[in-house]
Amino acid sequence: MALDGIVISNIVSELKETILDGRINKIQQPEKDEIILVIKNNKNTYKLLLSAQASLPLIYLTDESKTNPMTAPNFCMLLRKHINNGKIVDIIQPNFERIIEFHITHHNELGDLCTKRLIIEIMGRHSNIIFCDKDTVLDSIKHISQNVSSVREVLPGREYFYPPNQNKTNPLDIVSLENFKEILNKENMPVLKAIFTSLTGISPQVATELCFRACVDDTKASSSLTNDEITSLYSAFIEVFSIINSNTYKPIIYYNNEIPEDFSSIPLKSLGSFETTEFDSVSELLQNFYSTKSVVTRIKQKSSDIRKVIQNALERSYKKYDLQLKQLKDTEKRDKFKIYGEIILANAYGISEGQKELEAFNYYTNENIIIPLDETLTPPQNAKKYYDRYNKLKRTYDALQDQLEETKKEFTHLESINNALDIADKEDDLLYIRKELVDYGYIKKKHKDKKTNNIPSKPIHYISSDGFHIYVGKNNFQNDELSLKFANGDDWWFHTKDIPGSHVIVKSKGEDLPDKTFEEAAAAAAYYSKAKNSTKVAVDYTQKKHLKKPNGSKPGFVIYHTNYSMYVDPSIKGLTEVND
Repeated sequence: MALDGIVISNIVSELKETILDGRINKIQQPEKDEIILVIKNNKNTYKLLLSAQASLPLIYLTDESKTNPMTAPNFCMLLRKHINNGKIVDIIQPNFERIIEFHITHHNELGDLCTKRLIIEIMGRHSNIIFCDKDTVLDSIKHISQNVSSVREVLPGREYFYPPNQNKTNPLDIVSLENFKEILNKENMPVLKAIFTSLTGISPQVATELCFRACVDDTKASSSLTNDEITSLYSAFIEVFSIINSNTYKPIIYYNNEIPEDFSSIPLKSLGSFETTEFDSVSELLQNFYSTKSVVTRIKQKSSDIRKVIQNALERSYKKYDLQLKQLKDTEKRDKFKIYGEIILANAYGISEGQKELEAFNYYTNENIIIPLDETLTPPQNAKKYYDRYNKLKRTYDALQDQLEETKKEFTHLESINNALDIADKEDDLLYIRKELVDYGYIKKKHKDKKTNNIPSKPIHYISSDGFHIYVGKNNFQNDELSLKFANGDDWWFHTKDIPGSHVIVKSKGEDLPDKTFEEAAAAAAYYSKAKNSTKVAVDYTQKKHLKKPNGSKPGFVIYHTNYSMYVDPSIKGLTEVND
């Protein structure tokens, strides 16, 4: 999610309230495309992070510390020379663009008061941090030569000017309905695109929000909008920008199945079905959103090779299973050949030499049937031919029953590993998943593989609304540990019925569990399963004393013959997570 003009305006507003008129106490450059300014103002100390990382450009106040290189990079040294102990006298957002400009005063070597500009441009792979003396570039964290951009060079000594705005209009300059209508009708295109390509700082998400509030189809051509639709859009536009003009931002993160999906500095009614968390500070929102996102992204990147191994193995297993089912279907005619052989022998006396077929009474169905014969064979030989085909298909049928069972166990095991991968939230979790894949031959063992024995592997720990401790296994090794060693005989065990998922244990403390705790534990078992995105999932539950693990069975596999079942919606609502 890129920062749009509205979020940038929220950041500028927050920075004006916190660091405006503050003095820069320290300047650090922990990464090649990132700087941190330590600012003191009104007896408070703030850390301002500015990142021009191509995939994740950011600016926000942070409380995190980062390790700095032993020798400061040249850009950092230049900033220290000019603006260390400088005073931030202004913070602006030019033309509602994704740009924040700091005006910083300092005294030069002669003691004269000078003003410098520190500019961060948050524009995806074109993001940059630029240091200027008036309109002259002193240096930038990324040097942009003419070979890289023929439109605008960003090099020491060059003139600085803002990136071209592609003839967009500053939305803060729109003062009337006619003005708004004129902008929408500049080009004939879907109204959604017309909004975000005509106005600076407006993202597709905000354009979608305007159409949603106005009840206008965002795919409709802008030139075909009725006056009422344009008026509704303008009203929605005024409603949104009144939040900006009145400085009443509401930083919100939107969650999809507990995963941060989106954020905004204004309420997005178009995402009304999402769960939300409001923040007092846009910096707090950005730090929360991107730290959570970075964990998810990092785990996703580090697990990509494991996921590929699992998917390839699953595809092979599914194909094998389908082929075996097809072969099994072909064996369904085996009994027919046995009957043919019996009827041929029963009617052998009436079969003439060279006869090509036999019409006889089938005493199994009480109907006449026609049996093909090989005219070169005698009746006993024809009967033996059909018996041989029967016996061959019967052997195939018997063998396929075992093969199908083994193949089903194989892909069920792989699906359980895949489910563990979906809920992994720490790099250590991946080590246990990789170990299981190595143990079962899906990944070749390497001598340098990190041993998992000394790595703490802790299940997810919740407390139910009634105060009972609930534990969720994050991988098959944890599932075995929880269900077979950690749980006591009277503790309760939950698992989705015939669906790969985590083992869930509720510590009963020797008491009867309330109905609410049963429901919450079952809902958690559904949530941490392959059926997470389904509704009304069947969950089996029983006491630990009824569980058994067959000899030689794979990790996470148990059997039980005494159990109850209930249908629940996957959820962890009502549960309080405990960080052990």
